Amino acid sequence: MAALKPLVKIVKKRTKKFIWHWSDQYVEMKQNWWKPRGIDDRVCRRFKSQILMPNIGYGSKRKIKHMLPSGFCKFLVYNVKVLKGLLMCNKSYCAGIAHNLSSKTFKAIVERAAQLAFRVPNPNARLHSEEHE
Repeated sequence: MAALKPLVKIVKKRTKKFIWHWSDQYVEMKQNWWKPRGIDDRVCRRFKSQILMPNIGYGSKRKIKHMLPSGFCKFLVYNVKVLKGLLMCNKSYCAGIAHNLSSKTFKAIVERAAQLAFRVPNPNARLHSEEHE
């Protein structure tokens, strides 16, 4: 397996979700963020000690934007042939296997990835024990 120590430390500027203003007061309001647009709204006017609004400053660095905690970026794989194209990048990318594949294809991709020294984030996902046979 190719192991890589992240060159840059993964720093999340904010891990808490931004919630919709007044959604904590009413059950029928969902928590998903909506921008407040009223002229008198204290969140929209950015008063002190109010709910914070999302802005561009909370974004991640471009180097670590889609990086997994292991330091790899995930590349979606649908078949065994695609792994050959990733040969030169096995130190920075891992093979994320698509969710809609059969267990037979999944197993073939995992075996081929092991031969080519690719990292697979969840290699045991479709491999259940066969109790009925």
